[in-house]
Amino acid sequence: MKSLLAALPLLCLLSLNAKALEIVQWQRLPIAVLLQVGQERIIFVDRNVRVGMPRSLKNQLRVQSNSGALYLRANGLIEPTRLQLQDVSNGEIILLDIAATEVPSDTPALEPLKIVKAAPVEPDATQPGDTQEQRPAQTPVPVVLTRYAAQNLYAPLRTVEPLYGVTQARVDRHLSLHSLLPTLPVQASVLGAWQLDDFQVTAVRLQNRSSSALQLDPRLLQGDFIAATFQHRSLDVQGTAADSTALYLITRGHDLAQALLPAMSPIDATSNLPNPRERAHEK
Repeated sequence: MKSLLAALPLLCLLSLNAKALEIVQWQRLPIAVLLQVGQERIIFVDRNVRVGMPRSLKNQLRVQSNSGALYLRANGLIEPTRLQLQDVSNGEIILLDIAATEVPSDTPALEPLKIVKAAPVEPDATQPGDTQEQRPAQTPVPVVLTRYAAQNLYAPLRTVEPLYGVTQARVDRHLSLHSLLPTLPVQASVLGAWQLDDFQVTAVRLQNRSSSALQLDPRLLQGDFIAATFQHRSLDVQGTAADSTALYLITRGHDLAQALLPAMSPIDATSNLPNPRERAHEK
């Protein structure tokens, strides 16, 4: 009993010295992060992220990232400033509003902060009298994927809407696309691809290679696609700012390479004809 009583002060001391962990949920609202000048604060995000910050913080803030943890150290006073953390796997953006203040040298360091994803909101159970027509229909995956790909190509980083479950798919950037639009004088090249469930969207750049404007018609596409969407419905003449656009191709169960038709090589009409000299010799 005496040994237990003697150990209590030590246990209390350890509990006071142990650092707490502040946990906040990301609910698409900027998360306030307070820093103390000259002290490092750890932010756990549990995902591989890229950090975007304004140039004005280049000499005021040190940022290091390692295995889902960010280490922030302010070298001077920082007015409230926004940082962007982008999930490398799906493009989701997390916003941090940081600020740094001066504190006495003996001030304890701030506790680490952990950012967790908010639990998805479950739809309400169907109430008596509800009908299928009264409940909102879920957006089809091809539509969601196409919108996500377009935002990644054209929208500012901060406006890209997160899409849970999406991953960036591997794609051959040098994939030959000659059979995609064989009747149009366009140059096609792969820009990127994303996958959700068994659907995949591949973004393709189309550039007019002629001196005439072109109208883009999805019926001219050759391949096994679930859906196809042009960013613009026409191309200006070659050499102008509007001579290029993006095409979004949706495939299911396979990638773009497997969806393309084999390229047809020109047939030499005379290759199978007998040699006149051979015919004369036979006679």
